[in-house]
Amino acid sequence: MSSCLVAFVKQRRKLLRLTQAETSAKAGVGLRFVPELGQGKATLQLAKVNQVLRLFGHQLGPRPMDRHQLLNEYD
Repeated sequence: MSSCLVAFVKQRRKLLRLTQAETSAKAGVGLRFVPELGQGKATLQLAKVNQVLRLFGHQLGPRPMDRHQLLNEYD
């Protein structure tokens, strides 16, 4: 999971003064999910990530990338 996403969730959660348990309950995900998200677990379900993000008025989605930069990363 992206460190940017992890930082975003932690920042928003703290801004709203929500514990991990409160965040889990309000987002409708299991108690273990938010701590796993906060630890950057790589195998999280995207739908559940979006449930948490929806609590903060956001969602994950595709965004365009610079094709040349992407191709250079694999050379």
